[in-house]
Amino acid sequence: MFKLNLNLAATCLVACLMGGPAAAQETQGAHVSIELNALQSVENACRISFLVQNRHEVDIEKAVYEAVLFDTEGRVDRLTLFDFGALPSARARVRQFVVPGLACTVIGRLLINGAETCSGNGVPENACSQALELSTRTDVEVLR
Repeated sequence: MFKLNLNLAATCLVACLMGGPAAAQETQGAHVSIELNALQSVENACRISFLVQNRHEVDIEKAVYEAVLFDTEGRVDRLTLFDFGALPSARARVRQFVVPGLACTVIGRLLINGAETCSGNGVPENACSQALELSTRTDVEVLR
């Protein structure tokens, strides 16, 4: 017996009425998600690991995000760029960055200021920043 999922049917109806596949992609939540996954101290530096997923239907060839690292007292420690490189569509990627001269224990918050670069063939405008989903598996708060 066929069971109708009303939420899915409504989503499809809205997407069709709003303009087809492009609208359907937006309705389904095309976006980039970045999870701060781990912090690890390494020789006078902090290794920051992210799990990133491109939930768009097209590959992102280059994604660079501007980030601000705050200490545990809320003061800006540094502003930096994290080059996540290529982000294939619908695939998870782990990216690690070693920040020299930074102890992981002093990081209180990480602010993603925005996408400095987001490019690729057919990549929608603002694909890396619009509906950006941020999360953390650490004690460090991640902000947008």
